[in-house]
Amino acid sequence: MITLNGVDPQMIANNMMPSEPVHPGLLLKEEIEYRGVTQKQLAQQMGVSYSVLNEILNGKRPVSIEYALYLEAVLGIDAQLWIQMQADYNLQVAKSDRKINRHLLEIRKIAAAL
Repeated sequence: MITLNGVDPQMIANNMMPSEPVHPGLLLKEEIEYRGVTQKQLAQQMGVSYSVLNEILNGKRPVSIEYALYLEAVLGIDAQLWIQMQADYNLQVAKSDRKINRHLLEIRKIAAAL
């Protein structure tokens, strides 16, 4: 988190969360479209089924470490980037989940009493 004297950290653009989480599959979809590669071609190059890749591109399946490594091999984009984007997405989704937030509130109440 970036901090500046006299500035609320939540008001610094780099600290703000987007209103809608962006699944890394969406960015991957844009990347392959830019490169002129079809989903079927990419799936074949990665050695995975078309349906699995399509689920990733449509945000229905996470980019696992395994798939991040395959993407790195095929596209030359560092696996760490895909893994970090997926982790950021997962964290943002979890932070906006009401059930999780209610549970966190209870945990914090218990922890504060200790």
